[in-house]
Amino acid sequence: MGFDVIVIGAGPNGLAAAARLAGAGRKVVVLERADAPGGLAAPNEFHPGYTAPGLLHDEALVPRAVVDKLGLTGHGLTFRPAPATYIAEADGPGLLLASDTAAAVEAIGARSRKDAQSYRDLRAWFDRLTPLFAAVLTEQPPLITPRSPGDFWQIARRGLSLLRISRKDLVELARVAPMCVADFLNERFETPLLVEALAAPAVASTWNGPWSAGTVTHLLLRECAGGETLSGGPPALIAALLAACKSAGAELRTGAEVARLRLDRGKVAGVTLASGETLDAPVVLSSADPKRTMLQLLPPGTLSLRGEEEFLRLRSRGSAAKVHLALSGPLEMKGAGGKLHEAIRIGGGHVDDLERAFDAIKYRRFSERPHLEIRVPTVAEPGLAPPGHHVVSILVSFAPAKLEGGWTPEARESLGDAVLRVLEQHAPGVRDRLVAREILTPADLETRYALSGGQLHHGEVALDQLLMMRPVASTPRYATAVPGLYLGGAGCHPGGGVRPTAGLLAAEAILGA
Repeated sequence: MGFDVIVIGAGPNGLAAAARLAGAGRKVVVLERADAPGGLAAPNEFHPGYTAPGLLHDEALVPRAVVDKLGLTGHGLTFRPAPATYIAEADGPGLLLASDTAAAVEAIGARSRKDAQSYRDLRAWFDRLTPLFAAVLTEQPPLITPRSPGDFWQIARRGLSLLRISRKDLVELARVAPMCVADFLNERFETPLLVEALAAPAVASTWNGPWSAGTVTHLLLRECAGGETLSGGPPALIAALLAACKSAGAELRTGAEVARLRLDRGKVAGVTLASGETLDAPVVLSSADPKRTMLQLLPPGTLSLRGEEEFLRLRSRGSAAKVHLALSGPLEMKGAGGKLHEAIRIGGGHVDDLERAFDAIKYRRFSERPHLEIRVPTVAEPGLAPPGHHVVSILVSFAPAKLEGGWTPEARESLGDAVLRVLEQHAPGVRDRLVAREILTPADLETRYALSGGQLHHGEVALDQLLMMRPVASTPRYATAVPGLYLGGAGCHPGGGVRPTAGLLAAEAILGA
């Protein structure tokens, strides 16, 4: 059976690409190896009656421009204010960082007037930089060597946008972008708990600690992305994208694992499924991770030695695990005064504790005192668990893909126990309410979701793997060296997280070819 385009993977990027291409009149089929669409954003019923809404918590990366381009509001996608994040504190009341700057400043001011003003100034600086970052993150990355009038125009537009930012802000951006986030935040704040809390998102799911160079750039890419929080979380994005695909006429096949890309005289000719079925198309867009696509799905010998070496060099080391808990009651933090929080962050109280947690994976161990990024989705959506019960979704930093001795069942349970030990220090009695738990190590993530190295972002977030260097220098704008083959997943610009931008941009590259 022939198609104009075959899309591999039905995660946010694959579905966005399919919706855009089908909407432009292309005959499109989406092939998903799992039995249900959604990828990392798919709902996961990890225990009967208890559902976690996807693996990733950063759904505030979805920009309005992408939503409008795909018409997703017409398919039911809505936004909501971001939940406040409760920063747990040993033997203290903790700190509530609201998404509203004024409320966060008031909470910080109860501890330090200096830090309150510094936080206000930092948020204002982020706001001034957001238009620049948001624009860069919603368009194709610039080329090192411009090739067309459009490339020169893109550079000119970015240059003009810089004129809207003050010289003082640009100088500060140039100064701090290569810095480690610990130095950056210690310059501004005197409260250790606040420094650690603000540093943590810059290193989550990366091979970095807060003292690693370049982590300020990671912080800026998150804080200045210009995205908004989704009502209903990641599954709501998937539902809207599926509706957009159906409306545009794209076909979806689940349980359809691609075993090999087929070539004819060096050009894409289609795919062969694990079942042995073949599908024909002159264009394939893969939203799988770049290493899997280029090193496993392409026939051996397709790439030049230099091209193959580029993808072998691409770093995709998983550094985070996921733990899901089913509780018979609420997750009550002892310092929260009885209030239930949807977003919770638990560290050691100092940025050096975050660095010590990172230290473990350098030596192929997982941290015995991991940093926990927690979501309790049932606070906003009680229907994800039985009445009165709750689901707890925990991103665990740090756990290496290649653990010393391997990820045996005993090692997996030891990681889960370490997470519970940290959690119950701040939520006494959580073990008594534990109905079930699911522990997903990087090795489990690799197997279940076909992620090279168990890397949640399809490739590490690092200075040398961003913009036109993502995934590799020879494939900066989604088209690969193989005619007809495009990459359009989280391993491409603008990167991972719950956002469909890379898939949309890859589709635009196909339409403009």
